[in-house]
Amino acid sequence: MRILFAEDDRQLRASVIRGLREASYVVDAASTGTQAGTLAAANEYDAIILDVLLPGRSGLDVCAEIRQRGSRVPILMLTALDAIEHRIAGLDAGADDYLVKPFDFGELMARLRALTRRGTDARDQIQVGDLIIDVSQHTVRRGRREIALTAKEFAFLLCLARNMGRVVSRAELMASVWDDANSYSNIIDVYASRLRRKIDEGEKTPLFTTLRGVGFILRGPGEKVSRRVEHSRAAHK
Repeated sequence: MRILFAEDDRQLRASVIRGLREASYVVDAASTGTQAGTLAAANEYDAIILDVLLPGRSGLDVCAEIRQRGSRVPILMLTALDAIEHRIAGLDAGADDYLVKPFDFGELMARLRALTRRGTDARDQIQVGDLIIDVSQHTVRRGRREIALTAKEFAFLLCLARNMGRVVSRAELMASVWDDANSYSNIIDVYASRLRRKIDEGEKTPLFTTLRGVGFILRGPGEKVSRRVEHSRAAHK
């Protein structure tokens, strides 16, 4: 899962990011409200954690802007302000929950899990052919066969599934799954090989495709490659 975490306290930010990454979350970090707003507008997140008192723009402003765009992403507000009016302001801005500082990291994780389970929109289950990915339960099934995946394999597959029908580049995968800008790492090929074997081995119809020099694509039977993919392929001929 990919999380946006906005907090201006450097020490707290580093500590929470470390804990989230150890729990296999991919984390984008922001230290100002302006950075948080830019990242939230440019990327799709499974959850967003916003400090209320961010420099530049407040977390309340960023939260309200996200909701004005129609996004239903779960938002957790962090605040050192325990007054009831500040809690009300956060909920009125569109936040789903709030946590008062100082907080225990275990409680933060529990609230985050609750928020990401709570959503009931279409992103909770993605189907590609007979492959069913349950986002909230972290389970994958193809037909009657249950597929066991590691956390990173699941994140890799989910990135492809959310971009179903188009090529996902190596750079996109490294940024989304490994939080790394190095698109030349052979770790992508290792995980791609594992996923292809787990998803397609023994099946009549392959769903996982590697386009050498371009990226990877997950598509159902008979589904055409999008124009964006064709352009990418042509550029690498």
